[in-house]
Amino acid sequence: MAISRRKALQLSGVAAAAVAISGCSKIQVPTPEQTTKTTYKAPIADAKGPRVVVVGGGWSGLSIAKYTKIFAPNADVILVEQRHEFVSCPLSNLWLVDKIELEFLTHDYLQAARENNYTYFHATAIGLDRKKRVLETSEGDISFDYLVFAPGIDYDYSRWTDDIAFETRLRQEYPAGFIPGSEHITLRNKVLNFKGGNFILTVPSGNYRCLPAPYERACVIADYFKQKKLDAKVILLDENNTITIKKEGFASAFKELYSDYIEYMPNTVINNIDLDNKIVETEFDEIDFEEAAFYPHIRGAKILERVGIAKDAKNMLEGDINTLTYEVNGEKDIYIAGDSRPMGFSKSGNTANSEGHHVAKLIAQKINKTKEIKWESPTTTCFSAVSIAPERAIYIYTQYAHNKTDSTFNFASTTSSEDWLKNGEVNANSIYDWATALYVDMFSK
Repeated sequence: MAISRRKALQLSGVAAAAVAISGCSKIQVPTPEQTTKTTYKAPIADAKGPRVVVVGGGWSGLSIAKYTKIFAPNADVILVEQRHEFVSCPLSNLWLVDKIELEFLTHDYLQAARENNYTYFHATAIGLDRKKRVLETSEGDISFDYLVFAPGIDYDYSRWTDDIAFETRLRQEYPAGFIPGSEHITLRNKVLNFKGGNFILTVPSGNYRCLPAPYERACVIADYFKQKKLDAKVILLDENNTITIKKEGFASAFKELYSDYIEYMPNTVINNIDLDNKIVETEFDEIDFEEAAFYPHIRGAKILERVGIAKDAKNMLEGDINTLTYEVNGEKDIYIAGDSRPMGFSKSGNTANSEGHHVAKLIAQKINKTKEIKWESPTTTCFSAVSIAPERAIYIYTQYAHNKTDSTFNFASTTSSEDWLKNGEVNANSIYDWATALYVDMFSK
């Protein structure tokens, strides 16, 4: 019987698969010697001036890359970022409740690089050769003259569990929603599809990312449930003994707007989470829940520990740096900025952005061989929504002062607007103006 050419090809494919399964394939299995690390150069053109490599394309890294190029035009600036596009964590709470479009939060790394004359390199930093002055990435090695780590945060679940399988469930089933991307998408779907019952949110102690954000999130989710007339309650479990920032504004919103929709529980430490039965155990209570977003403690991004430049300050593993110059202790021309730096500044977008301007000046001063510049305080400008119908917000502005006696940093020249009845709608309108200005600062000329 004649066999068609199509059938012959199908049979040959089956035969080849059988040979491979039987172990008789000609495919060569790499030897241990062949799988050892080999270095190779990243596909980036040779530098024509001093090379500045910035790891991390968040609010700090973006501003450092842009302004280093502005302050030192002859520098060759490379931004190494593992994401394909930027998604903003600030303002994301409004997206969770369908108040703004995702497009407003999403921005183009290629645009930022094009318009500001630096290189965006899509890769993950994986190592550092300090002697050779080489950053190792998933896409090859990059030599540098100056290196900045601005990698943001990682979560620390160790106070809740040491079981990696359980931690994985927490991350996947009940993500915190404070590292942009899939976490926010999952949390948004939880909120928009919620049918009723208890929705647990948590607030860690310490200097966690964006101090007011958990309280803002509680407000906007509660308002969303209220508008939908759901039989639902946001249970806010706070490890701190009181609201950590904008206390007057948030406390009055909890009481006057959401007394039936928010149950605020300060001084509440979680002892156990039963995911199968959906029960949270604290020292005094057992709280059942239908949905949750568990925000654990935070730490500096793990890359700092991996390359040996993290300091275990109360287990936060933030950067081990000179807090006035941002340089890694014992290392020349390697810096750490943004939410992984150890100073007690707010871990927020405006703080990281304004700090990035200063770090860029520090690097440019070395490249240009100009007079040393003094430490400059970052600026924390923060708007927080307390309702979405109508839109109302509260506001705080602060800078920081350096105490030379004990080398600490404290709040200075703080102003706030927490009367959401009187100023709430004006503050809410200002949220969008603020965000637009900062996005322009990072992504446009």
